[in-house]
Amino acid sequence: MGDREVDQQLVERAQRGETVAFELLVEKYQRKLLRLLSRFIRDSSEVEDVAQEAFIKAYRALPSFRGDSAFYTWLYRIGINTAKNYLVTMGRKTPTLGEFDSEEAENFEGGGLLRELNTPESELMSKQIAATVNQAMEELPEELKTAITLREIEGLNYEEIASMMNCPIGTVRSRIFRARETIAEKLRPQLGTAKNKRW
Repeated sequence: MGDREVDQQLVERAQRGETVAFELLVEKYQRKLLRLLSRFIRDSSEVEDVAQEAFIKAYRALPSFRGDSAFYTWLYRIGINTAKNYLVTMGRKTPTLGEFDSEEAENFEGGGLLRELNTPESELMSKQIAATVNQAMEELPEELKTAITLREIEGLNYEEIASMMNCPIGTVRSRIFRARETIAEKLRPQLGTAKNKRW
């Protein structure tokens, strides 16, 4: 029995009122959800609060879960939406893919090189590239955006993505390829790359 089938059985048991079944789902996905949310929210105690809120929302919405997607895919969407709503209510913007803090650069092996490249021109170029990537990501069709996010941001392998998106691995590869091509096309003017090269 695969992961998805086990989750589906736990969901069905939880839908019948077995709270232990939902607790098992929470245990199984808590760390994954915390890791995902920490990409949006820096403060670990806030991350835990938002994760708890996401699980509460998932529990309340459980009767409407039909199993069209994998449980974690469904939970993932709830978690992302909860994090975005939290940031909006706190008056903060959601982070972009290109953002990182200077502490990370300090601890990074090439931190010295990063600091040398930290000129106003390179910072502006980096911000423009990040903005272009973020805009290109937002404009992607939902299935391409989900596939590229799970691969590049979540670091999942193709098998895990195929399982979460309930589609063949070949479809996942195709979606990720198309997403990368679309982003590369938007970056061409900024990077000055030729048509036959991606970056």
